[in-house]
Amino acid sequence: MFMNGRSRGVFNSRRALGMLGAYLAILSIFTAFLQRANAQDDRDDPPGRVARLGYMEGSVSFQPAGENDWVGAVPNRPMTTGDKLWADRDSRAEIQLGSSMIDLGPNTGFSFLNLDDRTVQVQLNSGSINIRVWNLDRDNVFEIDTANQAFTIYQPGRYRVDASEDGSYTVVTIREGEGESTGNGQSYTLHAGQRTTFRGTTSLNAEVEPIGGSDDFDGWASSRERRYDDSPSARYCSRRVVGFEDLDDYGSWQPTPDYGYAWFPNVNPGWAPYHDGHWAWIDPWGWTWVDDARWGYAPFHYGRWFSYGGRWGWIPGPREERPVYAPALVAFVGGGAVVGATVAWFPLGPREVYVPSYRVSPAYVNRVNVTNTTVNVTQVTNVYNTTIVNNNTTINNVTYVNQNVRGGVTAMPQHAFASAQPVARTAVAVNQQDFARRPVLTRAAVPPAREAVLGNVNTANRVAAPPQAVISRPVIAKAAPPPPAASFAARQQMLQEHPGQPINRVQMQQLRPASAPAPLVRQAPPARPATATPMMARPTNQPAANQPQPNQPSANQPANRGNARPFEPPARNDRPPVAQPNNQPQPNFNRPENNQPAPNNRPQPNNSTPQPDYRSQPNQPRVNPPASDNRPAQPEMNRPQQNNPTPPPARNDRPPATQPNYRPPDQPRNDRPQNPPPQQQRPEARAPEPQQHPQQARPMTPEEKKRQDEQKKNQKPQ
Repeated sequence: MFMNGRSRGVFNSRRALGMLGAYLAILSIFTAFLQRANAQDDRDDPPGRVARLGYMEGSVSFQPAGENDWVGAVPNRPMTTGDKLWADRDSRAEIQLGSSMIDLGPNTGFSFLNLDDRTVQVQLNSGSINIRVWNLDRDNVFEIDTANQAFTIYQPGRYRVDASEDGSYTVVTIREGEGESTGNGQSYTLHAGQRTTFRGTTSLNAEVEPIGGSDDFDGWASSRERRYDDSPSARYCSRRVVGFEDLDDYGSWQPTPDYGYAWFPNVNPGWAPYHDGHWAWIDPWGWTWVDDARWGYAPFHYGRWFSYGGRWGWIPGPREERPVYAPALVAFVGGGAVVGATVAWFPLGPREVYVPSYRVSPAYVNRVNVTNTTVNVTQVTNVYNTTIVNNNTTINNVTYVNQNVRGGVTAMPQHAFASAQPVARTAVAVNQQDFARRPVLTRAAVPPAREAVLGNVNTANRVAAPPQAVISRPVIAKAAPPPPAASFAARQQMLQEHPGQPINRVQMQQLRPASAPAPLVRQAPPARPATATPMMARPTNQPAANQPQPNQPSANQPANRGNARPFEPPARNDRPPVAQPNNQPQPNFNRPENNQPAPNNRPQPNNSTPQPDYRSQPNQPRVNPPASDNRPAQPEMNRPQQNNPTPPPARNDRPPATQPNYRPPDQPRNDRPQNPPPQQQRPEARAPEPQQHPQQARPMTPEEKKRQDEQKKNQKPQ
């Protein structure tokens, strides 16, 4: 078929477009396949966010995920999904997550139902927590679950949640921010400045009122927040680095010629990183470093260490990056008969690649390295391909600066390593030249003992634990949490078969026995928006909502009154208020008989409206008079009114000692036995007696003049 040049050009254009379309279709299919493959690989990646047990006061107990024993909590212990805490009487604790902070009050049962890069799901069995959220991404979930509701935080702010010990009610207080409570098919939107009480379990009733002042627990939490807000270390590292604020009090930031500003700790000569602490086994990361120093969290899970001028300094990752947690940024040393019975390690230096001992994707390896040090991505890829992809535990053709630094390598016996014994106490001498020639490994091929899982095994079942009724009570959850972890006993055999390598997620679920009890979580049913009922107005002579008083909870002090339980149930507003110090009943020497109405026969001032009687009547609730403040109305003083010539009668319902010193001339004295009955009216006023002036002679009356004349007659001379 003959075609001219123009037709041939159109044909070629259509053919090219068709080929381009087919190419794009193939490319999209291949891209989707790669995405699915990457998603498949990403499923085993551990979360980049981990919580830190940062501070404790009093008796705080810890239960690792999957275990039943309670042990003494250890500061700097990383916490993740399934871990539990119990703050006993007169105790407090603080959990740090980088972008948020959770403070625990006394008698508080707390656990993580879920904790990963997008979810913070907390189980509050009883007690009080203060939550401070600085950053909350749009697709993140921050949820606090109690026995009768699930509270979801929507905005950064300051929140408090109180859960009763019997699980009958929850109090949510929002000082800054916004959130939503869900339970029993209802959802309530909560705003800043509100304190909402949720009562009931089978039905959810919500009452809202304005919040009041702060209590001691709130003040303590605010002081902890200020350490984060005012920390000078935030100028040098990301605020998402967990524990960065602790660096302020234990070291200083100084410039260095090669790495910029670095932090140098105040330590004794001869100190080295990863030497004062112990190794713990925490899934899904495996061997994890727990340092003994008060500041010992951020520099051992983020950044890199280096030796400068005979001192060790720490360099954080790029400040603009979101840091990814690592269990321990070290490399292990192995091989040879000398090292066979010991485990040795050294800290990674700047620009050196960290190779995880757990299964991860290439994307995770990039994130955990580029967020913690300035490193070339190509270098990361090369190390990843030669180790993880090839199932190699030995890293070849890499020179590590700290392996040759004096004191950089630390070693300890393998059995002490596996049982979480203190490194400083069990460390062995190191031949620096010998260890400098040993191969570098990605992991310590040592199976963990049970002590490494519990941490503080010597305190197992010897510490305070929450009541059984508290820990066995289910909570309402809006987001579905992951299944509970398998126990160490169920994992031990597999850990022995693959020493030093954690169990992946799929295998962990298979190890969970089919007869295991269901998690203590009830999924919240679909909810409809509802409106909380305004709490009944309180009487004017009753304290504010946040001031503690008998039989009434305080959103800010549930656990500090005796500390026997978080707080008592809220007081009913249809009952007479409890007498406060300012309105204590006064003694009444002429009080009417019990259950009789008190007399109300005080005359009212002229040109005024009669006032109602606010005293209690039989079988009626007490009514309080309106007032501009919270003080009870005081009786008027017994002085005459300017617009009323007739003074009021004397009050006989108070003891004489409380009467004013002023007494009108027509009022009976209190020191005379003149105490008329309450029903008796005031007697008529007597006419005032004429006053006598000593300067003037009083004129004589006729009778006096007559007597005087008779006396004169009788006095005539004889």
